[in-house]
Amino acid sequence: MALSAEDIQTASAIWEKIYADVEDNGADVLSRMFKEHHHTVSYFKNFTQLQSVAETASAEEIAALAEVRSHGKKVFSALNEMVSHLTNVDSLKGTIVPLAKKHATELKVDVKDFGVIFENLLDLIGQKQGGDAKEAFEKVTNLIYEEIKAAY
Repeated sequence: MALSAEDIQTASAIWEKIYADVEDNGADVLSRMFKEHHHTVSYFKNFTQLQSVAETASAEEIAALAEVRSHGKKVFSALNEMVSHLTNVDSLKGTIVPLAKKHATELKVDVKDFGVIFENLLDLIGQKQGGDAKEAFEKVTNLIYEEIKAAY
């Protein structure tokens, strides 16, 4: 599914606003995942702070953890790279494939959990920029998710 030039322009503007607060927004998306899909905490056994508080902490408390903030920034930086390649599908795939392969083979992450991250990201976009922005950016998350699944 290719995106139109207008889709890419709209999505890039939406993403620019979200990425401007990369650390807070990345931590927010991950903390929601950890609270709403608790099994995802098991992927991060090396996050000692998260492991010790995941059962009892609120999403806000989890989002404040340094290791969650750092990984949220890493996730959003990868997404930023993907958004920058939306005009070239081969380039986009070149960004996605190594990430997907690593998560599939080395980290053993269920591909469905990428969908969880994208759902949380879309909810965040909806909260911060409204339903139209959420709907517009969903085209991007659908495209990226399909490419991730294909690479798995």
